[in-house]
Amino acid sequence: MHAHTHALIALALGAALCGAASAAESAVWSRPTLTPQAALAAAQAAQAECRKRGWQVTVSVTDASALPLVLLRDRFAGWHTIDAATDKARTAASWRGDTAALAHRVLRADAPERAVEHIRGVLMLGGGLPMEAAGQVVGAIGVAGAPALDDDVICARAGIAAIADELAF
Repeated sequence: MHAHTHALIALALGAALCGAASAAESAVWSRPTLTPQAALAAAQAAQAECRKRGWQVTVSVTDASALPLVLLRDRFAGWHTIDAATDKARTAASWRGDTAALAHRVLRADAPERAVEHIRGVLMLGGGLPMEAAGQVVGAIGVAGAPALDDDVICARAGIAAIADELAF
């Protein structure tokens, strides 16, 4: 082979590698997500709000991908509150919305997406809220065990409020 041919092959190979590197860079993404420390602070604040009101609950906080970071259960919170709180948080993170609002929209008899209620881990009851920072969902909180679903929401909001300054960046 001539030196000219080697140079062309090297140039073509280099261009292909650069193209592959560019493709690899564009094939990945990142997004902000809640830290375990912030998740714990939110869970503790939600639990404290419920305790102040005399409610024994379970609080679950997930990251942006709906994977659990923290689970806190009061001594007398029922066994069912563990899955309920976790599923509410997972649902809020996955659907990026308030689980009570989702239930209102999705669980109507004529809703085409109604079948999602049968997906394992989905729970569209009040008490699950997404947690946002800079316009993106970074996690979610779920509370279960208060006397009414609206009461679960009160505690979940208290959890988010406790870390609101950390989320505003």
